[in-house]
Amino acid sequence: MTEPCLIGSGAGFSGDRVDAAIPVVAEIAERGGGTIIFETIGERTLALGQLARGSDPDAGFEPLLAQMLGPILAPCLKGNVTIVGNFGCANPPAAARAIAAMAAEQGLPNPRIAIVHGDDIRDAFDPAKAEPWPEDGALPPPPGPLVSANAYTGAHEVAAAIRAGAQIVVAGRIADPALVLGPLVAHHGWDWDDLDLCAAGTLAGHLLECGSQVSGGYFADPPRKPVPGMARIGFPIGRIEADGTIEIFKPAGTGGRIDRATVTEQLLYEVHDPAAYVTPDVTLDITGVRIEETGPDRVRVSGARGHPRPGMLKATLGYHGDWLGEAEISYAGPGCLERAKLAAATLTERLAIRGLGDLPRRIDMIGVSSSFDDDGGSLWRDADLPAPDVRIRLAVRAPQKAQADGAVQEVLALYCCGPAGGGGVRTRVARRVETRSCLVPRSIVTEGFAFL
Repeated sequence: MTEPCLIGSGAGFSGDRVDAAIPVVAEIAERGGGTIIFETIGERTLALGQLARGSDPDAGFEPLLAQMLGPILAPCLKGNVTIVGNFGCANPPAAARAIAAMAAEQGLPNPRIAIVHGDDIRDAFDPAKAEPWPEDGALPPPPGPLVSANAYTGAHEVAAAIRAGAQIVVAGRIADPALVLGPLVAHHGWDWDDLDLCAAGTLAGHLLECGSQVSGGYFADPPRKPVPGMARIGFPIGRIEADGTIEIFKPAGTGGRIDRATVTEQLLYEVHDPAAYVTPDVTLDITGVRIEETGPDRVRVSGARGHPRPGMLKATLGYHGDWLGEAEISYAGPGCLERAKLAAATLTERLAIRGLGDLPRRIDMIGVSSSFDDDGGSLWRDADLPAPDVRIRLAVRAPQKAQADGAVQEVLALYCCGPAGGGGVRTRVARRVETRSCLVPRSIVTEGFAFL
């Protein structure tokens, strides 16, 4: 029987803390080695990556890649810690080249970098052969052309690459739990037909994939759910045994908390059906999972069951969308709410005068009603609460950039056109990306890996 496998999380999304992996890698290396994973892809992230790649063939991967990997590259290579990440996003080959250049700049031996491919299905995608995602059925057709089409692939190629000697595995849109299942299959030699073991590995991936969510980050809600040391929260490490038993802990000396409550929250995160959490490799059943606290900041998880994998794969499609215009202005001091209401009324009338009155829009009063109001501003129109300051936010959707530019310019014009005391204007206009989901046949996905 093989020794337990250590797998730690270095990131739970694109934009996560860039220094989070440092103590995780140090802990794993001190214990003899293992794997560090980076989960940095969301549905919208892929489409934005494809847009970036279209402008620059060397772009389209995780923007924070150098900051995330720079401090831990040498410790990983020297400490027998394999790096696995979907930070390749829309351009895994470019990410692999960037990592190789990073190693050269640090004077490190050339690492063995494997590039997993197969998730990009734009050339093979046929809408006629795809099945619509149930929740997307009521959405209107996307307004623009297709930008990206990526299938959620599984852990097979990650495992194969590690078995072939990869020290770093760069992937695009593989399913989040596959980042963990792949190294586990490679380490323990699990059979892909052993559904319960694949389910255990998928469960471990589900617990680790979101980084500090399982160690108290998103859990924190004082005073009911206090979490110490939030500024130095420890990202989780999984110790997974050959029989699939999982133990979750965090590096010594870090903040956060890991207990039955934090693990239970993450266990249920994004799970629509506890008896059938569908992934490309296996359908996970968590209805019989047991969670036991085995010590301070240490939890054992067991009891995952597996069912056959689905016949089709989920795919995310990205499309050019319309334009989003946003602008903000602040009013402070006595009468600020009344002046903010006057500014809102003025903006509404000005948009009509400029022929922009039919654009879908909303005006929020940040500090009064920005979270729970409707698009018509029902709450702030009736509000008479004393407020030390109010910040107005105008948001508009427009089919053309010039329309969005015109709408946000009207907020800027409030500086001198009144009401009195407006300040701190911020404006932004950006092309939106819309995503849709569907199911595609496995036959159109050709998975594989290659060394750089």
